[in-house]
Amino acid sequence: MTPASETRKIAALLKPYLDRDETFLVQTTQMGETEAYIGSVTLSWLANRVEFASQLPLFQGKLDPKTGNVQPGAETVDELYQRPLDWSRQAPLTQYLAARTDRKFPPLLLVVSPPWVDNPRSVGWDENGRARQSAVEFVPLDSDRRVGLLDLSSTVSVFALDGQHRLMGVRGLMELLETGTLQPLTKAKKPTGKALTLEEIAQAVGKTPSQLRELADETLGVELIPAVVKGETREEARRRIRSIFVHVNLMAVKLSKGQVTLLNEDDGFAIITRQIAVTHPMLRQEAERLPRVNWDGASVSAKSTVLTTLQALKDMTVGYLGDRFPHWKPLKSGTIPQRPTVDELADGLAELMRLWDGLATLPSYRKLEAGLETPTLRRLSFEADGGEGNILFRPVGQVALAQALGTAIFRKRLPLIEVFDKLRQFDDEGRFRGIENPESIWYGVFYDPNKRRIRVAGRDLAAKLLLYLLGGMTEPMELAELRMAVAKARTFENRAVSFQGRFVKPREVGLPECLFH
Repeated sequence: MTPASETRKIAALLKPYLDRDETFLVQTTQMGETEAYIGSVTLSWLANRVEFASQLPLFQGKLDPKTGNVQPGAETVDELYQRPLDWSRQAPLTQYLAARTDRKFPPLLLVVSPPWVDNPRSVGWDENGRARQSAVEFVPLDSDRRVGLLDLSSTVSVFALDGQHRLMGVRGLMELLETGTLQPLTKAKKPTGKALTLEEIAQAVGKTPSQLRELADETLGVELIPAVVKGETREEARRRIRSIFVHVNLMAVKLSKGQVTLLNEDDGFAIITRQIAVTHPMLRQEAERLPRVNWDGASVSAKSTVLTTLQALKDMTVGYLGDRFPHWKPLKSGTIPQRPTVDELADGLAELMRLWDGLATLPSYRKLEAGLETPTLRRLSFEADGGEGNILFRPVGQVALAQALGTAIFRKRLPLIEVFDKLRQFDDEGRFRGIENPESIWYGVFYDPNKRRIRVAGRDLAAKLLLYLLGGMTEPMELAELRMAVAKARTFENRAVSFQGRFVKPREVGLPECLFH
């Protein structure tokens, strides 16, 4: 018999089983004492058959009626398998599944629990309370139990141990396909915002609603484990399931923001950020000097020799080009943006290159080419070995400057050359450094004299102050609000500090002179 004819014979034998929604062809895996079964199911089957752990019969009557989460208490605290459901994630996940052609969810980890598991008097338990059999009915098709058929009849409960929010997204997709709409929810499952419609999504992706309904037949990988294995007591089974959940999540280390920026192929801001980081002379790695960019961490310590972080560079890019390319941003928080076109990315990189070319001309940054190291320029004067206390060497200051420049150039239409001429003059006068001195315009804004440390929360105020200094803030109401915010930042125990370093009344603080005057 030829291999092809053998394959056809096997296919003919399996077909009666695989055409049923209750029988699945699976492959076994074994790690330690955990036997599991890997297969695939359609999205519609997943939505219709798989439950959240909180929906098991065990928890009925103990649920929060609003969120569907189990209410922790004396009777439930030791039975909980999962973290609470966050319903605000459903709409973004559903939109991702419906709108992305390169959609991909990782496999879900499911637990199989037939009715007898929750019945202590069932014949499935012996007189000592130990399971006589596994909760999974597996029929091997080879002598080594490597491949076989799994019976998941409609009476068997299946719940998501890991992947409950992916399940939530799939359920949302099925609701969208079946009803034509999906109402976004808050974390606590209250309606919020405008409903997603199948018609609008279909139009956005260039398909018909009928074509989108074919998504129900797409398949997703699953790994199934038994709620109870032969010989276990119910308590031992419960501990095993909870341990597996914790182990899966402990081993899956979340990507740092820098790593996300490094790997992201959809976010236009991330794409051109990593390109500028490896191509611009001020940032790229060169053999004769220390690295300028921390590619992983989110912050820079006072003694760090890097100039900035990849995450700060990404924030600078968003702050600078957000008004230039607003459509690069996700339509809703938590959703994945569409990758920009090649031409748009080229335009964005060119704009970003112009920004960094301008920044490289600032006197503070030119000191790096003269051989000074970043710790000396970054440290505050009272810190070990002292320093300039220059905000241009701290990510929070870099982002605030980029944010102000983006608004000034792309929203207020100020000439780029004139803006950098004024910034160089401003920098020449030393007004980016010495932020711990009461005469500094950044005193109270970027520097907290009470705690003697940098105020990261002052970034947005600093960006507005920079925009004002650049001549991009002229509306009386905006100026009044800025004056009040600056006075508040420079007020300590009911005493305000003027830009001359004297104690004054808060209303006397005022604003520094605009650079374009």
